[in-house]
Amino acid sequence: HCPARPITFLQTLITWQNKRTGLRHLAATSGGPLRGSHWTRHWRQEPRAGCSNALPPMNFKFSNLLGAPYRGGNLIIHGNDLLSPVGNRISQVNLTESTSVTLPFENAKQVRTICVSPNGQLLLSIDEDGRSLLINRERRTLLHHFTFKKPVAVAKFSPDGRFVACAVGRLLQVWQTPSLAKSMSPMQLHRTYGTCHDDITCLDWSSDSLWIAVGAKDLTHRVFSVDPVEDFRPPVLTGHKDTPLAVFWAGAHVANAAVLEGRTPPVLYTVARDGALHSFVYDRPADAPAAAPMAGSDDDEADGGSGAVEPPAAFTGGRWRLDEKMYFNQRGAKVSAADWHPGSGMLVVAFTNGIFDLYEMPGFRSVHTLSVTRERLSAAAFNSTGSWVALGCAKLGQLLVWDWRAETYVLKQQGHYYDVAAVAYSPDGALLASGADDSKVKIWSLASGFCFVTFADHAAPVTALAWLPSGNAVLSASLDGTVRAFDLVRYRNFRTFTTPQPAQFTCLAVDPSGEVVVAGSQDTWEIYVWSVKTGRLTDKLAGHEGPVAGLAFSPSGPLLASASWDHTLRTWDVFASKGGIEVLPHSHDVLAVAFRPDGRQVACSTLDGQIHLWDPLEGELVGTIEGRRDIAGGRLAGDRRAAGNSTSGQCFTSLAYSADGSLLLAGGRSKFVCIYDAEERLMLRRFQVSRNRSLDGVLDQLNSRNITDAGPADLINDDASDDDGELLGPGGDPRAEGGMPGTGGTRRAVIRTRAVSLAPTGRSWAAATTEGVVLWSLDEAAVFDPTDLGAEVTPAAVHAALAAGAPLRAFLLALRLNQPDLLRHVILSTPPQQVAAVAGGAPTAAVPAVLAALAEALAASPHLEFLLTWVHALCLRHDVSQQGLAAVAAPALRGLQKVLSQLHDDLAGPCDENLYTLRYLTQASREAPPEAAATTAQQPTRIRVLHSCSS
Repeated sequence: HCPARPITFLQTLITWQNKRTGLRHLAATSGGPLRGSHWTRHWRQEPRAGCSNALPPMNFKFSNLLGAPYRGGNLIIHGNDLLSPVGNRISQVNLTESTSVTLPFENAKQVRTICVSPNGQLLLSIDEDGRSLLINRERRTLLHHFTFKKPVAVAKFSPDGRFVACAVGRLLQVWQTPSLAKSMSPMQLHRTYGTCHDDITCLDWSSDSLWIAVGAKDLTHRVFSVDPVEDFRPPVLTGHKDTPLAVFWAGAHVANAAVLEGRTPPVLYTVARDGALHSFVYDRPADAPAAAPMAGSDDDEADGGSGAVEPPAAFTGGRWRLDEKMYFNQRGAKVSAADWHPGSGMLVVAFTNGIFDLYEMPGFRSVHTLSVTRERLSAAAFNSTGSWVALGCAKLGQLLVWDWRAETYVLKQQGHYYDVAAVAYSPDGALLASGADDSKVKIWSLASGFCFVTFADHAAPVTALAWLPSGNAVLSASLDGTVRAFDLVRYRNFRTFTTPQPAQFTCLAVDPSGEVVVAGSQDTWEIYVWSVKTGRLTDKLAGHEGPVAGLAFSPSGPLLASASWDHTLRTWDVFASKGGIEVLPHSHDVLAVAFRPDGRQVACSTLDGQIHLWDPLEGELVGTIEGRRDIAGGRLAGDRRAAGNSTSGQCFTSLAYSADGSLLLAGGRSKFVCIYDAEERLMLRRFQVSRNRSLDGVLDQLNSRNITDAGPADLINDDASDDDGELLGPGGDPRAEGGMPGTGGTRRAVIRTRAVSLAPTGRSWAAATTEGVVLWSLDEAAVFDPTDLGAEVTPAAVHAALAAGAPLRAFLLALRLNQPDLLRHVILSTPPQQVAAVAGGAPTAAVPAVLAALAEALAASPHLEFLLTWVHALCLRHDVSQQGLAAVAAPALRGLQKVLSQLHDDLAGPCDENLYTLRYLTQASREAPPEAAATTAQQPTRIRVLHSCSS
């Protein structure tokens, strides 16, 4: 406790009561009424007299998910964004700016189906149980929760955006698209079709949004009308011998091409898993009037339209027939995914052997064939122009985007297939290294969210990572008995550290100077010391009587701390070769160790859920954090006890201090990550890393009705279907994908945190979880902004503020309104002498938007010097290079650089051609007599512009 702030007995009693209820906010005030919210606010914000400053803010929000593999589900390319399911979340990849962001919304279980409205504003995400989320993509807000009560195989918005069709079992449900108006029930059912005899597997809308074609497991296809049509009966189209996989409306482009080739214009194309492609046509009755021309044209189709069909009257009184049968010749492989681009008449077909084919219809001409993997391709999708094809492989967790016209990859990303075991921030906080049980080390750029290099030199799971202080190399320890150093300049393994006898390494540490690397073994119980420069083994530290679980160097001295399962924490002097200095005993196995940045405190976690704080110099116990109840939570499917009564596995396995030593981050065998105040030894906040119910240990209470004599019903595989297109289980346990032979059941991966790491900037932290690397960062939107209040935030108020001589207020109001034209008007109306003050008053989170507005203004405005003054003031007052801002401002800076480069090229030619003339004019303006100078002063603009150009 802080000696300057004594705690009374009553305060201690109330704090103990808060511990029991899980509320660990210390109310350490020395007088006044004891109110909980007042305590917490006062304690967090006020500095303690005689102690360190107030704690940093705790408004960490979910930022991104890295290393999570693609496990199944459909893919969508809308504009330049690729949307793909990642566990129970949605990942959005911008293919032109090369950035990847995971939306901060979670479904209850693994996402199976996603669909996007035609304008790209609404996103419908449906999990494997039929629970859905309706998301506004532009504003990233959750609009509505809804459940279909049964699994949904496929869902699609209508081309006009008025309806969304969902295949719920054997029923086809058409729902009205929610509007922006407030409603108690945004999702309203329009119609339900129940004539299919088995589950529906595919559907497609006609371009006029009046007809829906579906395919079902009863080997038939049907056509339904959205609204009732007189004398219309849904036709039943047969001919396939295997489960239908896809159905598409041919569209106007293909119909016109068929007429030119002398063929009968096709109306529907159907694809089955056995590789059969059928073409269906519609014959009108002889007494039917001439068909109206098809809506749309080839030009419309080129823009990504979905093609047009004939008016509703064309499907009454006539006859459907199978016109042509075509087959994909892929021996030993079945069709696993297909997509259709009606604007160009291109069909992409993916197979279970990793090959995809492109065909041009209606001639069924093979245009392109490529093998991208040896595993089953789970999804395929075209972009709006038909030149890019997105492919997903759930078996490998891989996403690809292939430009078949240029024959090059637009995107090629693959997450960790097995559990991520270690994470580490680079010294500058711009990069993140991750190592997993798949024996790979990946380096991620936090600015873009992409993995830009993968090292696959290890032959066994990677267990620990560490960066050299220079940030140019990262070291990894593995169970294959090697410690490898990877160069991030040439992207190669430049050093391999080995031992005379084989050993399995579980932990790793690098001294602050970067000259010595140490690794602990789990089978020989020894600590090995190498020189980074020479790669030679210089020392071997023996003394532990159990596996070494953790290592940490003191940042301020030549002191090494090691944690072991032999119930001890030992300190060593590696450089003086004195061996062990202190042996700090514990009552349970020691699992992790971490040094405070000043080197005056070391923290270690034990198997009983406690965190012990030691003075490494004196060898004295400073305090203990009771963390068993903090990390407790989640009940496994096979647990016989409730989550509150279970005591097994409640311990921390990874610790990390913040840069100032005030915070201690702890994660372990639980769904929670806890943040403690290192000085007061109290929990400030805990975060749940995932709410994916497909993982075991997420729920605190289980439904007893799901318990059978054979075990939990969720783990019993009673599905007799041979469909191999279902989602793969999350997590990296290979046994999670299927039961052991003879068991008849499955095993689910357990949610846990194997490693945690705090960024050097203190504004973000990462956790290696079962689903991948979860990033949490400070929420800039949580900062209080007074312009949010009141109804006076209008364009008229902006113009009034400019007229009153208050450009800063007008600037803030324009930012809140988020109107580019209004913001550009405010920027150009600001007096030059007030630009620095207005730019300094801009919120940091709004700097990227202002830079983007300046880039647009520079491209069309003659006031170059004035606008460049704005850019200079923004970059000077707001550090754009800091990690939290560089990632968001990078696209705006690239656009600004492009505009400035173009302006430089435009001005460089005239300046070079008239260089001597410009020099003469500038020199003449300086040496002119007073009378001429007075005349020149009346026209200062041209001279200044010419002088600027010559400079």
